[in-house]
Amino acid sequence: MLESYVTPILMSYVNRYIKNLKPSDLQLSLWGGDVVLSKLELKLDVLEQELKLPFTFLSGHIHELRIHVPWTKLGSESVVITINTMECILKLKDGAQDDIESCGSSSTNRSTTESAKSPVKPRKVQQAAPTDPDLPPGYVQSLIRRVVNNVNIVVNNLILKYVEDDIVLSVNITCAECYTVDEFWDRAFMDISATELVLRKVINFSDCTVCLDKRNASGKIEFYQDPLLYKCSFRTRLHFTYDSLNSKMPSVIKIHTMVDSLKLSLTDQQLPMFIRIMQLGIALYYGEIGNTKDGEPDNPLNPTKDTIVSGGEEELGVGIQYPSQELYPMQDDDEQQGWVSWAWSFVPAIVSYGNEEEGEFGNAGLEDNTMLQGPKSHLSKDPVISMGFYCTKATITLKLTEMQTESSYYSPQKVKSREVIRWEQEGTTVEVLMNGEPFFDCQVGFVGSRAVCLKGIMGIKDFEDISNRSDEEACFFTCGENLSNKGNTYLTNSLFDYRSPENNGIRAEFILDSTLHKETYTEIAGMQRFGAFYMDYLYTMESTSGKGPLNQQDFTSGKPEEQGFVQEMSTKRLVIGPIDLRLDSSSVHRIMKMVACSLDHEYEAYCSPPSATVEENKSLPSPEDVASLEEYIPTRLSCVTILKCTITITMAEFNLLGHLIPVIMGQKHASPATLNTSFQPIRPLPAIKILADKINFEHSVPMYAEQLVQTVSSLSQPSDNLLHHCYAHCYLKVFGFQAGLISIDSKGLCSSHVPVIPSFSTALYGKLLRLPQYWTSRAQVPVAEYIFELPNLTILATRAQTLLLQAIYDSWIYSTKNSGSSVLNEALLNEIFPTAVALKNQESRIRCHNGVEVCAPALELAVSR
Repeated sequence: MLESYVTPILMSYVNRYIKNLKPSDLQLSLWGGDVVLSKLELKLDVLEQELKLPFTFLSGHIHELRIHVPWTKLGSESVVITINTMECILKLKDGAQDDIESCGSSSTNRSTTESAKSPVKPRKVQQAAPTDPDLPPGYVQSLIRRVVNNVNIVVNNLILKYVEDDIVLSVNITCAECYTVDEFWDRAFMDISATELVLRKVINFSDCTVCLDKRNASGKIEFYQDPLLYKCSFRTRLHFTYDSLNSKMPSVIKIHTMVDSLKLSLTDQQLPMFIRIMQLGIALYYGEIGNTKDGEPDNPLNPTKDTIVSGGEEELGVGIQYPSQELYPMQDDDEQQGWVSWAWSFVPAIVSYGNEEEGEFGNAGLEDNTMLQGPKSHLSKDPVISMGFYCTKATITLKLTEMQTESSYYSPQKVKSREVIRWEQEGTTVEVLMNGEPFFDCQVGFVGSRAVCLKGIMGIKDFEDISNRSDEEACFFTCGENLSNKGNTYLTNSLFDYRSPENNGIRAEFILDSTLHKETYTEIAGMQRFGAFYMDYLYTMESTSGKGPLNQQDFTSGKPEEQGFVQEMSTKRLVIGPIDLRLDSSSVHRIMKMVACSLDHEYEAYCSPPSATVEENKSLPSPEDVASLEEYIPTRLSCVTILKCTITITMAEFNLLGHLIPVIMGQKHASPATLNTSFQPIRPLPAIKILADKINFEHSVPMYAEQLVQTVSSLSQPSDNLLHHCYAHCYLKVFGFQAGLISIDSKGLCSSHVPVIPSFSTALYGKLLRLPQYWTSRAQVPVAEYIFELPNLTILATRAQTLLLQAIYDSWIYSTKNSGSSVLNEALLNEIFPTAVALKNQESRIRCHNGVEVCAPALELAVSR
C-alpha cells in the first residue's frame, strides 16, 4: 500500500524537528488522511546543526501543526503541511568555539565537522516498511518523487526574534506559502519530466513586519518604536534545472525575490541598533565572528597544519591548502571562516529532498534518492547557483523622536516621531552567482535615487508647512534616471523577466570565466542597464596548467587531468552615474544629526584586529619558494569611478554645527547650549559650484598581507616585484575639475556659472607599507611614498568674489545668526552676478559706454608643472 511508503517520509521529518511525539499515534492519524498536533516544542539542537548559523535558539515552539495527505489522489493532489503560529527566539552564540563550529566549514575540513555531528542525528522513526509485490520499485520511486516535489507548506503567523545586548529584532510574517508551479508560474501539480528537466516553485510572503526596539536592563521594552518595515509582501521564484531524471542535485539553481514597494523607517534610537545588525552581517560575511581566543588551540577544527582558510579582514574565505613547504605560516586572522564556505556548506541541505541516513525513509526504494550533505562528492559537479533580489521602488525614512507626557500625572510617556529625511530609490537589483567555492560574483545596481528633506530639524522650521519652500529645494541629491524612462532593465535575465531563457523554455548559460566576465560586464554595460549605480564584485580561483604560487592548493574539478595549481583573484568595481549634490543648511544638518545619532551607543566591536607578532627566529624560505612567489601573488583590486559629479555648497542659512560636531568627535556628554537660531532664507543665495567630468580611484592590496610580509621581510635582498606587492597602492585621477560661483533665486533657479577655477586635471599616487613592524631593521625600505601630478592650475578671483567666498566660509564656521549675510549687499552681488541682480531689481545689465562688462580687477594665480 502507498501508506507504507509515504508515511515514513512524513514521520521522519516531523520526528526529526519536533519533541515528544508518539510514532504510533502519528501513524494512525496520517493513515486517516489528516493529523493535527498542538503545542509542539522544536528540537533546537537539531535546528542549529541543520542551519549551521552562528546563533543559538533560546526557544522554539509551534502552536498547531496540520498535515493533510490525499491518499486517494496522491498522484494528482499535493500534500499540505500547515503551521499555525510558529515562534523562535535566537541570540548570538557565546564563545569562539561555538562560533567557529557554527559558521560552516571549508572544503578541507567539512568532512571532519560533519562526521563529528553525525552521531547526534535522530534514528529512524519506525522499522523498514514492508515491500509490496503489487507495486513495482520504479513506480514507487517515481510516485515518491512526485509527492515530495509537490508538497505545499503554509505557515501562518511566523514570528522570529533576535536579541543581543539591548537590541530586540523581531520579524512577523502573517502568511508564508511554498508551492509548485507550471511554466507560467501558476499553481499546479508538476514533476520533472524527460522533455523538461525543470522544477519550479514559488514562495509568497504576505504582510512582513520588522520591528527594532530597545530593551532595558531587565529585558523589557519600555517604548515601542515605529516598525522598521510594515506589512511588506514579496514573492520568491525558485527554478531548478536537472541534467537527467536520475540526478540527485540540480545542475542550475535560481532563487529570485521580487518586491514592488519597500518602505523602511528608522528613528534616531533605531539607527545605532540597525548599524549594529549591519555590522553583524559584515562580521559574518568576512568570518570575523569566531576568532580564536587566547589560551585556546590555534586551529581547533582543521585536521592538518598546512590548512588555512582565507576570509580575513577583507576577503571572502575559501579553503586552500598549502604544500609541505609552508611558505605562508598560519595566522589567527586567516583561520576565520568566510561567507562563501559558510553558505556553501548547507546549500545541498536546502535543495535536496532526500535524507542523509540510509534507510531513514524505510525500505521504500529511496536509497538512491538520498542527497550528499557535508563533504562534496568528487564524482558530482557543483551546481550553478543564482540568487537575486529585485525591488521596483524603495524608500528609507529617517526620523527623530521626542518624548511626550500626557496631561495626567499617571499617564505613560509616549514617543512621537518626526520625519526629517527620506531616501528614494528605483529599480534596485542585487544578484549573486556561485559555482562552488572557486567562483563567486555579486552585482548590485539601481536605476535612480534621490534624497529629500522633510519637516524641520533641531527646532529650525525650514521645511514646515508654514515655510512654503518648493519641492525642488527639498531634494538635495539626485543620481541616475527615472524608472519610467529606463524601463525594466533592472530585471534583465531574472525569473521575473518574460524575456529570460527560463521563461522561454531555454536553458540559461552563465559566464564562469573571469576574463570573459570582465569583457561582458563592463562599466559601460552596467551603466546602460542601471544608470545610477553599478557594482561588480568578482572572486575566482582559476586552475593553471603551469606552475602556480606555492600558497595555493590543487582544487579538484572531478577529473585528475584537470588538476593543477590555482590563482586567486578579487576585483571590486563601482561606477556611480551623474550625481548632483547640494549641501545647504537643511541637508548638512540632517546628515550630521543622523551621524551623531548613529554614534550614540556603547556597543563593543564584534572583532578587534589581531596584533601582529614578529617572529625572531623564523626559517628562511627556499629559493624554489621565492621563485614560485615571484610568478604570482594574489591581490585585491578595488576601482571606484564617478561620472559627471556636481556639488553645490550654498551659504549657510542657519548653523547649528557647533552643537553637532562635539558629539560626532566623541564629546557625547557635553551640555549643548540653548538652540535659539531661526531659519531666515537668503535670496539670492550665493553658492560654490564644483564640477568634475570623471573621478577614478583604484586601490590594490595583497590578499594575504601578513604572510607575504613575513616571508619577504625575511629575505636579505628581496626583488622589486616582491617589495611592490608588500605595499597598498592608491591611484586617484580627477578629470575636468572646475569650480565657480552661482546664485539661487527665490524660485530655485541658478544664475550663470562664474568661474573661479577653470577646468584642469590632476592625479595622485600613494603607497603605504603593510605591517611596518616587520621592517624595523630595514631603514632603506620607505614606509610611505606619494606622487602628485598637476599639469596646470589657474585661479581667477576678483576682490568681490574673494569677499563672497569668505562670507560663505564664515557662514559655516561661525554659529552666529546669519553671520554670512552680514557682508552681503546689493553692490557686491551686482558685481559678481550682474544678470541675476538686475533681473531681481528689474533693471538692465550694467555695461560701460563701449559695451564692456563692468568687472573689478582680477587676481590670477597660475601654477604650471
